[in-house]
Amino acid sequence: MLDYSPVPRIAHVVGMSVFCLVGAFQFSPALRMRRTWHRMAGRVLIPAGFIAALSGVWFGFSFSGPADEVAMAMIRLVCAVAMTGFLVLGVIAIRRRDFAAHGAWLTRAYAIAVTGGTQALVFLLWSIVTGEVVNAFGGPFLVAAGFAVNSVVAELIIVRRARASRARASRALVS
Repeated sequence: MLDYSPVPRIAHVVGMSVFCLVGAFQFSPALRMRRTWHRMAGRVLIPAGFIAALSGVWFGFSFSGPADEVAMAMIRLVCAVAMTGFLVLGVIAIRRRDFAAHGAWLTRAYAIAVTGGTQALVFLLWSIVTGEVVNAFGGPFLVAAGFAVNSVVAELIIVRRARASRARASRALVS
């Protein structure tokens, strides 16, 4: 890294920890219905998410590690940029009071944020199934697989929410 200051690392760890831990509670329908709690949590989560994502972008642009880790750094950079974009779109959506779009964009951002755990699981499963330790050439593919798994799960959650919302709307019309 070009900047050996611990500030970007600390910012990333703190921002990501807050975003991932508090963000998990935003998936609870009971807590989401409590508008005061949801708004207060959101006012903490959005800045924490931006700190986490933008420090990730910083890491990508300032990467100066071994050449065999460049591909992995670039995958992470692309995902950090995507997370930043999803947060921006989520904020725009909530300002327009488009709650469905807001939830979809922030679900996508959250899926990227928690990919570290998914990547660890993917690496572990790869090692168990193949009996091989992941090398520098396979690592980027497994990192990308972790992002892909979380993205697919996020999209399934978004589709399920949209179907449930349409079903509620049609039941309301029938009543």
